[in-house]
Amino acid sequence: MRLLTAALALGGLSTIANAREEVDTIPKSQEPFVGWTKEDLDAKWGTDWGFSGISTFAHLPHTRCLQHPDEEYDIAILGAPFDTAVSYRPGARFGPRAIRAASSRQSSMRSYNPRAGLNPYADWAKVIDCGDIPITPFDNALALRQMTEAYTNLAHSKATAANAKSEVAYRNKPKLLSLGGDHSIALPTLRALNSIYGPVAVVHFDAHLDTWHPAKYPSAWIDPEDPSQQSFFTHGTMFWLAHNESLIAKDKSVHAGLRTRLSGIGDNEEDTSQGWIRFSTDDIDDLGVETLAQQIVDHVGTETPVYLSIDIDVIDPGLAPGTGTPEPGGWTTRELIRVLRRIDALNVVAADVVEVSPAFDGSGEQTALAGAQVAYEILTSMVKRGKGGEKAEKEPRTEL
Repeated sequence: MRLLTAALALGGLSTIANAREEVDTIPKSQEPFVGWTKEDLDAKWGTDWGFSGISTFAHLPHTRCLQHPDEEYDIAILGAPFDTAVSYRPGARFGPRAIRAASSRQSSMRSYNPRAGLNPYADWAKVIDCGDIPITPFDNALALRQMTEAYTNLAHSKATAANAKSEVAYRNKPKLLSLGGDHSIALPTLRALNSIYGPVAVVHFDAHLDTWHPAKYPSAWIDPEDPSQQSFFTHGTMFWLAHNESLIAKDKSVHAGLRTRLSGIGDNEEDTSQGWIRFSTDDIDDLGVETLAQQIVDHVGTETPVYLSIDIDVIDPGLAPGTGTPEPGGWTTRELIRVLRRIDALNVVAADVVEVSPAFDGSGEQTALAGAQVAYEILTSMVKRGKGGEKAEKEPRTEL
C-alpha cells in the first residue's frame, strides 16, 4: 500500500511538472496572460467585479489602521458600528457593513466622476479602508471613550510622504470619512478634530437639529443640571455637548434639510444661541439648489475647516427607509447630491455618513446605496479641493 501511495504521489508531481513545462512552452503571443511575474499575476487575478472580492469600501485596500499607526494615507474610510445612543429604532451598527456592500460597483478602474473631471480613487490621494472601530455595545461611556481615542489617534496620522510636503496645503494632513453608526459618533470626531484644527464649522444635513439639551427628554431619573451623566450622550444631543466643549466654531455652522417636530419654538432659539443657522426641507423649493448651496458656502467660508455630517434621514423615507428616525417630506437623493456638489468649495477636513440602518431598508438596498453614493461624492469633493491649482479634466456639465 505504501509503495502504491508513493507511486501515485510521484506520478502527481510528474504531472504538475509536465503541466508547468507545457505552460512555459505556450506560444509567445499568450505569455503576458499566463506569465509568472508579479505584474502578470496582478493583471490576471488582481481585479474584481462588483459582486466579487472581500467587502471593503469601493474595493479599496484594507488596513486596520488603529493597529498600524505608521500606515500613511491621504483619505481613510473608517466604520463606527455603534447605535446604542439612539432615541427610536436601533440597527445602525450594521450601517458600515451595508454601505461597504452597496459601494461594490465603485472601484479605482471605473469611478471617474464627470462633474469634477476626476476619479477620486486614482488621483493624487491614497485612499484606504481602515476597517471598523471595535466599539462596545454594553457601555456608552466606554464606547465614547473608545471612539474618542480611536479618532484622535487617526487624526494624528501622517499623510503620504509626497503630499505631506505638497505646496497644496489641503494635502498636508490626512482626511477621514466615517461610516456610521448613529449620529452620536460626531462628538468623538469633533474632539479629535479640535486637537488638530481647533474649533471647526459643522455643515449638518439632517431632518433633526441634534442640538437639544439632554433634559428635553424628561426623566425623573436624571439630574438635568449634571452634564456628566451617561444618558446625556445621545444622537440628538451630541452637538449640544460639542458646543459646551467649545468644539464648534462660533457662528459658522449650518443645518440643512430640517423638518422634524419640535418641543416648542424654544428649540430653534436655543439652536440659534449655539451659533447655528437653519435651512428647512422646504427651502430647496423656495430658494433652489444653487442659492441654497451658495448661502451655505457664503456663511461658512471657503477656508474655515469643516466637518461635513450627513444623516441619511435628510432623504425622504420613501426613498431611504433604512434609518432610525424617519421623517416624511424629505429631500430626494438627487437633491441632496446636487447640494453636496454645489458646496464643494468648502474646506472639508472630515466627514461622516450616518444613521443607515439596513434592517429597515428595502430589498433593493436603496438607503445603503444612497449612503455609498453620498460617500463617493464627498470623496470626489475632497480630491477636487486637493487638486489646488491643478486643472482637472473637464467635461461639459450634463445635469440640469
